[in-house]
Amino acid sequence: MRPQLRPFAGLGHLRSVTRLVDIEVTHEVVARACAGEEQAREAIYVATAAATLTLIRRLVGQRALADDLFQDTMMTLYERLPQFRHEAPLGAWLRQIAVSRCLMYLRSPWKRARLSLTAEEGGPPGATVEQVTPGFRGEAIDVERALAALAPTARAVVWMYEVEGYSHQEIAREFGRSVSFSKSQLARAHARLRTWLEPQENRQSCTLI
Repeated sequence: MRPQLRPFAGLGHLRSVTRLVDIEVTHEVVARACAGEEQAREAIYVATAAATLTLIRRLVGQRALADDLFQDTMMTLYERLPQFRHEAPLGAWLRQIAVSRCLMYLRSPWKRARLSLTAEEGGPPGATVEQVTPGFRGEAIDVERALAALAPTARAVVWMYEVEGYSHQEIAREFGRSVSFSKSQLARAHARLRTWLEPQENRQSCTLI
């Protein structure tokens, strides 16, 4: 069992999100899609598109860019489909394509330059002022805004670990970094999220003595 940092309820709904790794497509449908049958290709799209787009949007943070990467990912899937050997669910194979595309973007010099320029202009990368204003609670915990407040790399690590079920070793391999990099990114992200989420939880659960 992989070690867990202290859990907090605010991320509970993330773990109910459909994971690509759990999506399977039958051998028959894959074979028909490889043969060019549009109905089979459509079936694969219907089965995987929503989870794929969710993953990509979480990793890169920007809707327009995510849509472009999603189109590129799905095109790559169909191009490489004859290479699929059914050693794992098709969703797991597609997840690897999507994650590779996203991390290629996050590691790109253009991405780093854009983040640097955004910081010089006084704004947080990938989020609006409203999205990162501490203390927002409302009637329910707003996990979406909390995630938007994270730096792109931290958000990617959180999503890969908490939702997609990557181990620290797997995350480190994807980023080309050490295991301690993955663990520290997750720990810092959890600490940042707790500043948003735990005060609300504590008000509901604590009893004065």
